[in-house]
Amino acid sequence: MQTENVVKHIVNWLKEYATNSKMEGFVIGISGGIDSAVTSALCAKTGLRTLCVEMPIHQAINQVNRGKEHIESLQKKHANVSCIEVNLTPVFETFKTQIPTNQMLPFLDLTLANTRARLRMTTLYYFAGLHRYLVAGTGNKVEDFGVGFYTKYGDGGVDISPIADLMKSEVYELGNYLNISDSILNAKPTDGLFGDDRSDEEQLGASYDELEWAMKMDQEGGDIVNFSDREKVVFSIYKKLNSTNQHKMNPIPICKIPIKLK
Repeated sequence: MQTENVVKHIVNWLKEYATNSKMEGFVIGISGGIDSAVTSALCAKTGLRTLCVEMPIHQAINQVNRGKEHIESLQKKHANVSCIEVNLTPVFETFKTQIPTNQMLPFLDLTLANTRARLRMTTLYYFAGLHRYLVAGTGNKVEDFGVGFYTKYGDGGVDISPIADLMKSEVYELGNYLNISDSILNAKPTDGLFGDDRSDEEQLGASYDELEWAMKMDQEGGDIVNFSDREKVVFSIYKKLNSTNQHKMNPIPICKIPIKLK
């Protein structure tokens, strides 16, 4: 990959899109992970106002610290970068007092995890509305179009997606080029939505490198018969997630009314 040229291309695309949309800049949720770090660094390089928002909800301290370290590094390099922390833990806890949270409910943990993501989306759009900013998404290609590993109307609720045509490995390449801190580059990927240290790989059942391979094999029509035992497992995981999460990747279904009924 022509890393330097890819960075220039994305930065130019961001700046042109914001200018044509008559918007003043960008707002990005900072998680302490590689995707939000790269996305915010790209937005900062446009020279347009870039607001980094930390939104902890029972967040692990190492994730919070990585996010703060990254923002401080960005601000040293770019005068257009500002930041704010919005502690959403009290909001989340208050929300839980108003809804059924019986531990016997089978999808309670997942539903609450998705609620965290949607509270953050609401917060980002609050600041976007105040300042005429665009909400910049942080999803990469394998997450957004391969396995659908994001929350609909949560981290999937954005205005633009600067890195959604890049595989996770390519995002890391950009991260190295952009001098993202080692603490972020070496951290295990996690969505941080469950209040523990479970990694993305533990949730997905496969690493991003494995899922990238499976995505490529699927696109190229690879024959599962020729795969190793582990490759067969990974490919099955990819196909299952890709099928299950099509509702995230496809447009919202519209019930078309026949002309004769109108």
